[in-house]
Amino acid sequence: MTAERSDTPPEASSDGASIKTPLYQGSTQYQHWRFSPEQLQRTRLALNDAAVAAICNTFEAESPGSSSDIQFLTSEEEHLLVKLYITKISQLCGHFRFPEEVEATAVSYLKRFYLKNTVMDWHPKNVMLTALFLATKTTNHPISVEAYTSNIPKTTPSDVLDLEFLVAQSLAFEFVVWHAHRALWGLWLDNLPDPPSRDVLQQAYDAALRHVRTSRITDAELVYTPSQIALACMSLAQPNLAAAWARSKGVEPIEAIKQMILQDGNIPSVEVVREIDRRLKLCKNPEKVVGSTAYVAKKEKDAKEATEKRARKAEEVRKAIEEGDPFGDELNDEAMAIATLDDDD
Repeated sequence: MTAERSDTPPEASSDGASIKTPLYQGSTQYQHWRFSPEQLQRTRLALNDAAVAAICNTFEAESPGSSSDIQFLTSEEEHLLVKLYITKISQLCGHFRFPEEVEATAVSYLKRFYLKNTVMDWHPKNVMLTALFLATKTTNHPISVEAYTSNIPKTTPSDVLDLEFLVAQSLAFEFVVWHAHRALWGLWLDNLPDPPSRDVLQQAYDAALRHVRTSRITDAELVYTPSQIALACMSLAQPNLAAAWARSKGVEPIEAIKQMILQDGNIPSVEVVREIDRRLKLCKNPEKVVGSTAYVAKKEKDAKEATEKRARKAEEVRKAIEEGDPFGDELNDEAMAIATLDDDD
């Protein structure tokens, strides 16, 4: 048994009235950003394989045989690099004194971005900075890009803004995130049959919140619901208190979450990640490296395709005007529908 209802549609009550679906189950997070551990592994492997193949082709086009000497990153190494930059978000939020909501949201954005992209295309340092800046806006704690970047060494406004649309697009413009720290707050406010003293409850909450923050380094939020994570963190902090709350609700803490937090909530070794980052410089997609031959060629190709697309569109408009139909079939169909309604009247 879990701390959340099963994935079932709304049912009718005995008097015929429908039972409302909980708000979380209607969210984009519930519908689009929940996976099994196996699905996450397959997704990351597929992204890694596709990136390696594409980069190999680019290298070979420039210099046949050149890709054979490159040691590409594995999906596990990519994931380690992303995990390290998750911890950088926390450091920056401490520097700027951003609230918990900003930090948690930026972490979610970074994780979601790399379920659609690879670090061999987009380095997590740049994506992390953009994800955090975007999170300040979507959580209603905005900061000007100038004030933001001026406090980060070797960072300019363009470093952040150039990737903002890409990040938003990778998130499918789904910016609202449901967080475990809010669920924990709700659990703390809830009434227990035999509540402990205020001091004991506060100590349990503070310890559980530390576990919630550790859980952000893991995949927990991509697999489990916020309330499940909150209950697991409370169980890690104060097992008896969590068990009492769970009994009062008829649920059980999720042991798998506790194990995930304990096993995967460690900050990656800086030395290990530094070696990964060194290799990344050698296997980064050259089409994303400003000034490289592949980058210039890709830009020229994109510009040519954009010009051809505009020319085709202009030609379609010209023909439509010549035929006395400047609006196209779509508006004509709508006009016919309106005319039919008028005839019926």
